[in-house]
Amino acid sequence: MACITFVAAEPLEFRGLLRRLREVRRLPWPVAFARSGKLGSLPVLLLANGPGSELASEALEAALQRVEMRAVVSTGFCGALSADLQTGDVFVGTVVKEPGSGDLQPALMPAARRAYRKGTLLTVGHVVQQTEEKRRLLLEGADAVDMEAAAVAACARRWSLPFYCVRVVLDSSDEGFSCDFNAARDARGRFSGWRLLCQAGRRPNTVGRELIRLRFRGRRSAAVLGEFLAACQF
Repeated sequence: MACITFVAAEPLEFRGLLRRLREVRRLPWPVAFARSGKLGSLPVLLLANGPGSELASEALEAALQRVEMRAVVSTGFCGALSADLQTGDVFVGTVVKEPGSGDLQPALMPAARRAYRKGTLLTVGHVVQQTEEKRRLLLEGADAVDMEAAAVAACARRWSLPFYCVRVVLDSSDEGFSCDFNAARDARGRFSGWRLLCQAGRRPNTVGRELIRLRFRGRRSAAVLGEFLAACQF
């Protein structure tokens, strides 16, 4: 049976969904995190290969060579651009776009039994860390921002697969970060735990506390996202 494939950046974003799967199996693929399982009786595939369009595309291309898919879902965390979105809100992207591009990639709407917000998701190539940039990106006509969805949508369109975009808001539009997450990425674009620890060691009262707070918030947000996804029909 063809599977539904969920594509995120980090394994943490799957924390809530994994708890609802059975027959979970680790897959020896050239992807940082690849798991198969069943959501009820439905086969699913979870892929997390790091942040950014290139790594997401690589993961999806590797999976497309190995399994049959019935749909692709871009998922994980996003940042709010609109003041109407709050931390912990489930956000369903109806349209995915990139800055300055007129190429709008529509996304299908899942049949959901739980409340959610919807709108346009903007995909950029870096972590949006400051409120000033969030205000500028809001002028692009988007409600939220991420780093992978447009690439996932392009792959799905190229392979004629149904595409969905379901995310959870990690940071609000008026929230910036003390940690420089972009400086903490390695040559492939993945976050380096060592670089994050170095920043936290230099500024424990700001960066250190912020990283701890975001880790706990991420776990709560992933739980909300997993509960929502498990109750959806794609």
